[in-house]
Amino acid sequence: MFANTDVDWGQIGHRATGQIAENHLSKKVLRKINKILKGERLALVSTFADEIKSDKATYGKFYTWHYINMDLDETYKRTTKNPKGDLVTGINTCIRILKDKHSSAEDKNLYLKLLIHFIGDLHQPLHLGRPEDQGGNTIQVQWFGRRSNLHRVWDEDMITSYKMGYWELASNTKQLTKAQIKAIQTGSLTDWVAEVHQITKQVYASVKPGEELDYRYSYDYFSIVRDQLHIGGLRLAKILEDIFG
Repeated sequence: MFANTDVDWGQIGHRATGQIAENHLSKKVLRKINKILKGERLALVSTFADEIKSDKATYGKFYTWHYINMDLDETYKRTTKNPKGDLVTGINTCIRILKDKHSSAEDKNLYLKLLIHFIGDLHQPLHLGRPEDQGGNTIQVQWFGRRSNLHRVWDEDMITSYKMGYWELASNTKQLTKAQIKAIQTGSLTDWVAEVHQITKQVYASVKPGEELDYRYSYDYFSIVRDQLHIGGLRLAKILEDIFG
């Protein structure tokens, strides 16, 4: 089982997804979340699950929850499941604990922060990547002449090069109708995995090892990054409404 060695969506991406979700929450749900998070905003806590990776003694059990090992021709049902859990089991565990009336305030705070992050991870295509290249981490490329890898290009490089902060990204999403938003929010967690995995295949086909990537690559693919941040935020909002609404 591979260990995802990169940052997930990067801080800007995760914060954009958190802010987009917050923009689509009801006042009732926002009040409940505000109480659990003790006034911290979704954008702020969205990076918590990455920040705690340095404390393996306390939080190491969550490490494998950031990704799913999937070959390109596999469905989630057919994957060899990690006994320590993966993105799907991690998200479902977070939801279960948050719905449990007997969960402590401390647990609700922790697992809400984890859930916000993991829904973001789910929509980064290389978090559903091949185990043999660690979700694109070992596919070396050049990004504007600087050494990088395919995973990092999708996590951070394209977003950073676009030179928009998370608030700007969250405020400049596509204008969608209520019907379009509902369609995006429809489906099960495994349905969403299958959908994102189709993009994963496209990402793998987009480069050759050692390739030099620059403006053209962003022109061709950054719209997918923006869409995934938006979709992740809308689906996170739906899950939070289901839990706290």
